[in-house]
Amino acid sequence: MTTRSARSSTARLLFSFCTASISPAPQTSRAALLTGNFHLRYFSAGSSAAARLGEEKEAWWKESLQKIRNIGISAHIDSGKTTLTERILYYTGRIRKIHEVRGRDGIGAKMDSMDLEREKGITIQSAATYCSWNDYQVNIIDTPGHVDFTIEVERALHVLDGAVLVLCCVGGVQSQSITVDRQMRRYEVPRIAFINKLDRMGADPWKVLNQARTKLRHHTAAVQIPIGLEDDFKGLIDLVNMKAYYFHGSNGENVVTEDIPADLEASALEKRRELIEAVSEVDDQLAEAFLSDEPILAANLEEAIRRVTVARKFIPVFMGSAIKNKGVQPLLDGVLSYLPSPTEVSNYALDQTKNEEKVELSGSPAGPLVALAFKLEEGQFGQLTYLRIYEGVIKKGDFITNVNTGKKVKVPRLVRMHSNEKEDIQQAHAGQIVAVFGVDCASGDTFTDGSVKYTMTSMSVPEPVMSLAISPVSKDSGGNFSKALNRFQKEDPTFRVGLDAESGQTIISGMGELHLEVYVERMRREYKVDAIVGKPRVNFRETITQRVEFDYLHKKQSGGAGQYGRVIGYMEPLPPGYGTKFEFENNLIGQAISPGFVPAIEKGFKEAVNSGSLIGHPVENIRIVLTDGASHAVDSSELAFKMAAIYAFRKFYEAAKPVILEPVMMVELKFPMEFQGTVTGDISKRKGLIVGNDQEGDDLGVLNAHVPLNNMFGYSTALRSMTQVKSWIT
Repeated sequence: MTTRSARSSTARLLFSFCTASISPAPQTSRAALLTGNFHLRYFSAGSSAAARLGEEKEAWWKESLQKIRNIGISAHIDSGKTTLTERILYYTGRIRKIHEVRGRDGIGAKMDSMDLEREKGITIQSAATYCSWNDYQVNIIDTPGHVDFTIEVERALHVLDGAVLVLCCVGGVQSQSITVDRQMRRYEVPRIAFINKLDRMGADPWKVLNQARTKLRHHTAAVQIPIGLEDDFKGLIDLVNMKAYYFHGSNGENVVTEDIPADLEASALEKRRELIEAVSEVDDQLAEAFLSDEPILAANLEEAIRRVTVARKFIPVFMGSAIKNKGVQPLLDGVLSYLPSPTEVSNYALDQTKNEEKVELSGSPAGPLVALAFKLEEGQFGQLTYLRIYEGVIKKGDFITNVNTGKKVKVPRLVRMHSNEKEDIQQAHAGQIVAVFGVDCASGDTFTDGSVKYTMTSMSVPEPVMSLAISPVSKDSGGNFSKALNRFQKEDPTFRVGLDAESGQTIISGMGELHLEVYVERMRREYKVDAIVGKPRVNFRETITQRVEFDYLHKKQSGGAGQYGRVIGYMEPLPPGYGTKFEFENNLIGQAISPGFVPAIEKGFKEAVNSGSLIGHPVENIRIVLTDGASHAVDSSELAFKMAAIYAFRKFYEAAKPVILEPVMMVELKFPMEFQGTVTGDISKRKGLIVGNDQEGDDLGVLNAHVPLNNMFGYSTALRSMTQVKSWIT
């Protein structure tokens, strides 16, 4: 944080009269402003000075927030996200030594703190950290690349202001790259791209750049070009400042700036012109200078790139090799130069006192506290809740209100996270990401200081695609078994636990085979519970294919008041891509059925569609319309009409020609060309439909196919066996 000049004695005098709730401990004038809870009292002789003081405080806050970046690092699996984060932490001084993924040296990367992550060499949980670069504070969340842990990416992007999309220079834009980019679009996150692994054989950054334009529909251009590729990769040319960067030292810590090599000058000028043209297409100020043939200064180009990146109209592309310690420092400079600060991003809350009216948050620490709990972990000292503060200030010992539950809780401990390490702090303000201990809440809850009833918009949570029957080996471990399932379910919204009513089995559901496998292994390690798992059960669905009329009378007489309810209408399939899976319409005319019984009829149909008659799975994409009916003055009741709806659905469902819907996975396989016949034949055996067959380089085949999920269990292991552990699947 930069130092400001001292205020005049008049301002200091007014400050002593105008502020309240300031700690008696001696503070600098700036510290006093940062911690003060302002209630201005206007005096006849000093109202203008007091107003200036308030403006000065606001300006200082803005200056402080402008030096914060909240970013996420996301990519396809094995693109080098965690390796890149490790280098960022090293160059910013957060760690003293670089360690590699998979824990080859017995330690492992800082952000992969779980033993399972180090053993498997993948990121399972998103991890938060912070560092400083050129007097800026950068809060970083390293996210998983595997599709099974996509919820970690969802909740990270939900609270971040910017992101770095990492692309492999050999693999290019892969399946999870597309998924992550779609998530960034959903949460309107400005981003920059980093093409990694320029040192690998077959590296082609221009192929990857073209894939980003075609597959991701990015309006993008390179802001750097490499000096050499593969084994000859030596450094980078900055197209904005037209300088060459070389990375010397044992870990590339010394960045040496030199003139552009003579043999690359023409190429650099051509690529710089491409960059200016691309930015000019979406920035009027630069376009005016470009069309006037004015020389484009580096400062003007940098400002233009920042404007269009923050506005999400352009994505600048950086390059490098994290594993070879090249290109990371310029990328950090790019994060500061092109990604937005918290004050440049619009965040909205829903005002619960005004029927969820949308309210734009100021992002100022002077406003009321508004913070979102976006991630939960079970720590040594109780529940650890990650908070993104959107407005106001939170202090240790404060009482905060959970708007979703109405409960008021005290903040016993406030920390900043560095992977699995915690640094105690006394307070945090808008724009920061922190964690609190001992606050019981659910993921997605909003906290305020009690003066407002705002809730933040909810994140998108995908539905589970795979289920597994699970039970503890020993009956004595039932307590820990339940504790583990409850904890995992609370931490991860995509991990669901249910009880099969017919078999009595405990069913866990998740995003894939690896997702469930990780939780079973964590249960064994963290809770000492060995579990027996059955073959995963796929979540099939049923639907109808044609419209059918129904007319059903439910009549039951057993002495005294009986049951009487008649429902008439039709059910039909919803059109493809319709927003809801079940729709009920009340098209009753007149008083054939009392309006008080209609909710009971709707409830009956909703209950009926939970279990279709073909295989007992839920029925989707169905609209049920009630057009007529009949009631009895004495025997009609809510129960009678609910039963009439249930029996009407069961009786007429078969006439609507129901079918079974089976989950089908989009599978991308990469394998040596020598195994193409074996892999293709195996996909056909699994009833897969091959939709794409391509080749990368001279010896790597790429196959895309749609395969029924029920036939894919254990496929990862089978594929490794078929190809001598030389293939991978996404």
